Amino acid sequence: MKKWLLLAGAILSESTGSLSLKAALDHPAWYILTAAGFVAAFIFLAAVLRTGLALGVAYGIWGASGVALTALLSALIFGEPLTPLMLVGIVLIIGGVLIVEIGAQKAAEKRHSKQETI
Repeated sequence: MKKWLLLAGAILSESTGSLSLKAALDHPAWYILTAAGFVAAFIFLAAVLRTGLALGVAYGIWGASGVALTALLSALIFGEPLTPLMLVGIVLIIGGVLIVEIGAQKAAEKRHSKQETI
């Protein structure tokens, strides 16, 4: 459970940094939150990796979820377009993340069962 909370923190921090970057274009004071968001995201991501979550899984979920969340929030906050095709892309991102996670769980189960037979 801890690894998922840390990963959520990384995703939220990265999205905060990205959204703040957009806000900083008009109000440079937002660059402070931009930097803080990205630094926090990497700190959270490092903590996630320390819990034992595989790099490919952690990075895939972090990157894909960050893209989806940032696209949705930028539409709400900044009025950026969110077309039906973009929504399909976000759904595909979510599906891809789920497939990666299922694959990682299956690999862990297989590795665990091999260790028990040895």
